[in-house]
Parts: sequence; C-alpha cells; structure tokens
Amino acid sequence: MTIRSDRDHGQHYRPRMACLKKVEAVVVQMQDPSTGVKGSEQKLNVTSIPHAFAGQDIVAWISKHMNMDNNEAQAFGTMLVAFGYIYPLQDHKKLILKPDGSLYRFQTPYFWPVQKSKAEDTDYAIYLAKRNIRKKGVLDAYEQEEYNKLHKWMNHKWDFIVMQAKEQYQAGKARQKADRVVFDCQERAYWIVHRPPPQTHSAMDVLDRHIDPNTEEKKTYDYYRRIIIYTQQAVMRSRVKSTVSLGALVKYMTTFKNHDPFLTPCLPSNPWQTDDDTYWELNMADVEVPTKMRVERWSFSFYELLNDPRGRADFKIFLKKEFSGENLAFWEAAEELRWGTEASMSEKAEQVFKTFLAPGAPRWINIDGRTMGLTVKGLEHPHRYVLDAAQTHIFMLMKKDTFYRYLKSPVYKEIQKKAISPVPHNFSDAQLQENSRNRRPSISPIITYQKEQEEKAKAAAAAGPIDIKKLMASKLDRK
Repeated sequence: MTIRSDRDHGQHYRPRMACLKKVEAVVVQMQDPSTGVKGSEQKLNVTSIPHAFAGQDIVAWISKHMNMDNNEAQAFGTMLVAFGYIYPLQDHKKLILKPDGSLYRFQTPYFWPVQKSKAEDTDYAIYLAKRNIRKKGVLDAYEQEEYNKLHKWMNHKWDFIVMQAKEQYQAGKARQKADRVVFDCQERAYWIVHRPPPQTHSAMDVLDRHIDPNTEEKKTYDYYRRIIIYTQQAVMRSRVKSTVSLGALVKYMTTFKNHDPFLTPCLPSNPWQTDDDTYWELNMADVEVPTKMRVERWSFSFYELLNDPRGRADFKIFLKKEFSGENLAFWEAAEELRWGTEASMSEKAEQVFKTFLAPGAPRWINIDGRTMGLTVKGLEHPHRYVLDAAQTHIFMLMKKDTFYRYLKSPVYKEIQKKAISPVPHNFSDAQLQENSRNRRPSISPIITYQKEQEEKAKAAAAAGPIDIKKLMASKLDRK
C-alpha cells in the first residue's frame, strides 16, 4: 500500500466511499427547503447570485443540528468545502470555511466526489484551454505550467481539445450572466479540489490498494489461505493477563502524572496564557541549570534520558569519567546517519567506520564479532539503517549497565542538587495586559539548529575521508 503523491487522481478505487456517502446525506439535509440552510439572492460584484449563503450560516446550522460547538462545526464545514460539496464564491483558492459573511453555494451533485467518473486529463485540458481563451492567455502560474505540459503530452489531439473548449466557451456566452458566473465558480471549485495548486494539501489524496474496499472479496483459495495465516499468527502471539497490563498502565500513569501538562499546570506559568516566556527559557535544550522535574524525568527510563539534549549532555560527562564515552558517541553518529541527508550519507558512513569500527580506531567500540562483521560489510554500500544492529547492541549495553550506575553516581546527584524548582507566577489582570503589550518572540529554531551544528563541528575530529574498500581489502590480506 503506497500513498499517491503525483495528484493525477486517476485511481481505480475510492476507499473513502463509505465516509463520503455519510457526508452526502448531511449535505442533502442541509439543502432541505424547510430545515436546511436558508439561501438567498446575494450581490457578487454587480451580479446577483441566487441561492447563496454566508459561512456563518453553515456553522450555525451544523452547530445546531449536529450538537457541536462552533470550532467543531467550522472544522466539519471546512471538510465539506475541501471535498467539494460547498464552494466559495469569492476566495476560490482557499478551500476553507470562513465563519463570517463570505459567500458560498452548494456544489451541483454532478461534481460531487461520490460520482464514479474520475477526473480525466482530457477534461482538465479542455477546462484550461477554455480559461485560456476567456482570459486571453493570462492564467495562474501553476495553471500555465499544467497547460504547457498537457499541450506537449496531448499534441496529437490538441485540435480536438481546442475545438471543445471553443464550443463550451460559446455555449457559456449564450447563458444569462448569473448562470454563467455560477457555472464558472462550480467548475473552478471542482478542478481546485481535483487538481490543486502545488504545495497545497488535497482532501482527494488517496491510498492505492490492491483490493477494492467497496466490494466484497470473492472467497477464493488465496482468501482462505490469508485467513489461516492470520489466525495462526494470532494464536502464536504472546499475551499478557489483563491484571498485569492494567497494573503496568497504572504504574505508567502514576509515574508520568506530574509531568503531564494536561493534568498539572506548567511552572512557573503557561507562556501561552501569561505571555511570559520564563517556562521556555528554563526548559531550553542547552540550559545550564535544568529544573527538578526535568532531572527527575531522566530517571524514568534510559530513552527519556537520551531523548533530552540536556540529559544526554550530563550523561556524556559521566561516560567520560567512566572512560566509555565512545558508546554514546557511536549512538549519536548512528542517529545522524539515519536522519541525515542522502548526499552526506557516504561521507558520514566513512567517518563512522574510521572513528569507531576500523582496526586501531581512536574510539573503537566493543561489540560482538558477528555484529561487527555485518556492520562493516554493510558500510561498503551505506544506507540509513546500516548501523541499526550495532546501535541496538550499544543501546542495550548502556541501558543494562551504565544507565543504572549513572543514577547512583555523584554526577547525577550533583545535578539534582543544582536543579531549580520554579515558583508559580501569580499575575494580576493588569500585569497580564502589560505582558501582552511587551510580548517578544522566542529564540528561532534556525538559530538553535545553527548553534548545535557549530558545537558538533567543534567536537568532531576533522579528518579526511578514507576508502572503506581499501581498508577491507587490507584486512583480508592480513588474514
């Protein structure tokens, strides 16, 4: 199963059909003459548009008939606009529902996404050619690009496309002005849903499936074979008693209760409510003195310690005293290789091999021979996950031994003593207003990232790249 990203939307199946049928039923109720959204004739520029309504009317109807608050009603209304059941008359490119006096209309059922007909490239080419004729060659940048692509691709039948576009253009001119404006808005909304501008999200992005989820699968030999395999795997799956699993859940909730921002307030205050950024300053990644709650969280698990940059830095100090800092350095190098760019992967792999795995490496790590052999062989053709086996081995080694010694070490006890407990802020209404007036932006993530890169560059041993294949060949020659 893969996600389509080319946005041609010529999909075989429509997995959302069951969901869209329910949405269609709601839209039909909204168009009921007696209980639906009341539309009226509205002025758009100098043209009177029939059966138009405001966005606030849709939000009010959804909120009343579906027992939702205004935020949920607006989100549901935006979904209706994104799927093309409602289209805007003014701001065509933004498929959102504005809870104000912006004008909208219901899309004709011919353009609903539940229709089995798919958006063909030929129809899109005719639409763009018709707009090109109407606007005398002035199209949006992305539409002009698509127009040129389709012209090049469908050059063999472009005369037919232009002829169809001219006929539709002449037929449109024969309509009354109000009907012509309405049809143009309907058609534009349909193509914005099915051929959205680049770098925008489309609600019609779907999953390619090998099986049509809207039809019942035939009971063939392969069907029963899959059922048997699934049942065997379910029987062999390990299970835990409900009392054990519930006990683990209660233990987890008890441990993290005081660290859950939904259950306990932020100390000293919530910066989004008080406009005071002390909380952010105390919890920066490279803060010199952390808070007591942050230090306490490091003791919950080894993952929590490594996931916090400040805790990882403190753990690094302990490992240097233990003369085993190469383990954490290798783990960090494996993370950089996994999440780094494709262009720098080969260079990072060579650096990892030279620093941690090569014979006589300055920071050689101690892993079993089988894992070492597989890792070194895989680095001949590096990829993102080539260090997974070695990284897991080092992680478990640090977790089972070093992590518990760190919690008992003077390094951790010293940071516990230095850690601070922020005093809650008690701002008055006048102080809150003053904070909102003196609001200032926090540190940009770009600046933080640049600082981290500079620190890594200073800490890394700058050495020239080496040839892995030559080192492997020399190793085999020695053997």
